[in-house]
Amino acid sequence: MKDISDNIKKVTIVFLLCFIGLISYITYFEIIVAPKIVSSQYNQRLWAKRNEVLRGTFYDRNMKVLAKSTRVDKEVQKRQYEGGAIFSHALGYLDVKYGITGLEKRYDKELTSTNIKDTIDNILKLKGRNEEKYGNSLKTTLDYNIQKKAYELLGDNRGAVVALNPKTGEILAMVSKPSFDPNNLAENWKAINENKDRPLLNRATSGLYPPGSTFKAITAVSALENIKNVMDRRMDDTGVLAFNSKESLKNYNGEALGNIGFREAFVHSSNVFFGQLGIDIGNAKLKETAEKFYFNKNIPADGVVIENSRFPSLKSYEVGNLAQSAIGQATVLATPMDMALVASTIANDGVMMKPCIVKEVLSSKGEVLNKIKAESIQEVTSKENAKIIKDFMRGVVEQGTGGAASVEGIKVCGKTGTADHKEEGSGALPHSWFIGFAPYENPQIALAVIVEDGGQGGVAAANIASGVIRTALVK
Repeated sequence: MKDISDNIKKVTIVFLLCFIGLISYITYFEIIVAPKIVSSQYNQRLWAKRNEVLRGTFYDRNMKVLAKSTRVDKEVQKRQYEGGAIFSHALGYLDVKYGITGLEKRYDKELTSTNIKDTIDNILKLKGRNEEKYGNSLKTTLDYNIQKKAYELLGDNRGAVVALNPKTGEILAMVSKPSFDPNNLAENWKAINENKDRPLLNRATSGLYPPGSTFKAITAVSALENIKNVMDRRMDDTGVLAFNSKESLKNYNGEALGNIGFREAFVHSSNVFFGQLGIDIGNAKLKETAEKFYFNKNIPADGVVIENSRFPSLKSYEVGNLAQSAIGQATVLATPMDMALVASTIANDGVMMKPCIVKEVLSSKGEVLNKIKAESIQEVTSKENAKIIKDFMRGVVEQGTGGAASVEGIKVCGKTGTADHKEEGSGALPHSWFIGFAPYENPQIALAVIVEDGGQGGVAAANIASGVIRTALVK
C-alpha cells in the first residue's frame, strides 16, 4: 500500500512539474516570443495590414518629397525614394523581401496610421468602403540641398558627413558612403552584400574611427576644468615628446613649434603639447570629460540609433597611451555623429542638444499632428569654457591647420584631425577629419566630416566642410 502511495506521489510530482513547465513556456511565448513574431519585419500578416493604408510621405524640412508610396493594385503599393542613394542611410528602406530599416522602421506605426479626424470625415461624407486610406506623413529635419551637396562632395571616397543645427539638435544632413539605391534592392541585393566596403553600414552613426586631433577639443575642455592656470601654460615644443629611450610622441613630420602656449598648441595642433596635457590631466579626469561628451554611453536621440564612442581606462604607468589618448589615438574611437555633437556643444555655449531627424508628424491633409520639440541633453561644460574653445577653433581656420574650411564672408570655426589606423585592407593613408561650426557670432550649423584614407592634415575633410557650410549659409 505504501508503494502504491509513493508511486502516486511520484507521478503527481512529475505531472505537476510538466504542468509548471508547460505554463511557464506558454507564458514565456506569449510575453516574450509572440510580440517579436507579431512585430517581425517578415510577418506577412503585418505586411498585409500595412498595405491596407497607402504609406505616408517623407518630406525634407522645406516640404520637398523624399519618399512616397503609390498604389500598384489593391494588394500592392510601391515605395519610391526620390533621392535614391543620397538619402538611403537617413531614411532606411521598406521592402517585402528584404525588410524594413531606419526611419521607415522607427516610424512605421505613424506612416501606416490614419488620422482619426480624416476617418470621421470619410464616414460623415458617406464615402465608399473602397476609398483609399492615407497614412500620416513625416516632415524631417533634413535639408535636401545640404544633404545632396555633402553626398556629392564626398565623391568616390568612403566616409561620412553629419550636419546639425547646434541650437536645436536637428539633423540637417546625414550622409554615409558608399551608399546604395533603395529603389532597386532586388536587382542589386547580391552586389550590395558582397561589397567589401559595406554600403549598408551607416558610417555616420555606426562607423567607429580614431578621431585624431579633433579629440583635442575634448582634451582642451578637460584641461580648462582640471589644470589650474592652463591658459598661462607655455612649453618648448621640440617636435618630440619622449616617454623613455624607445618610445615617444611626435608632431606631424616632426615639426618643432618652439615656445608655445595653450591657444597656439590648439591652433597649430601640437601633439607634443596635448600629449603632455593628457599625462597631466590623467586618465580618470580625461575619461570623465569624454563621457560628458557621451563617450562610453548611449546618446539620447529621436529617429536614429547611435553606436557608443569609446574612451579607454588606462593605468597611470601607461604614459604613452595616456598621451596618445589625449590626441584621439591609442584605443579612442568615435562616431561622426558624436564628433558633430562635440562641435555642436561648443557652438551652443557648452549645452548638448538631443539629435533628432523628425520635425513634425502630419496628417494626409498636411495638418500638424505632433511637433517634435528641441530638447537639451545636458550642460557639458560652462559657457566660459565653451567660449574659449570657440575662439581656439576660430583660430584654427583663420591662422592654423583648418584654412581649407574657410568660406568667404563667413567666420568658420573648426578643428582638423589626422587619424592613423591599421584596419585590415585599408590604405596606408590616415583618415582625414574636420569638425566645426559657423558662423562664429551666431552658429547655425555644426558638422563633422571624415574621409577614410583621406591623408594628412585634415585638408580633404576641411574642403568638404567648406562646401557644406557654403551651401547651408550662403544664399
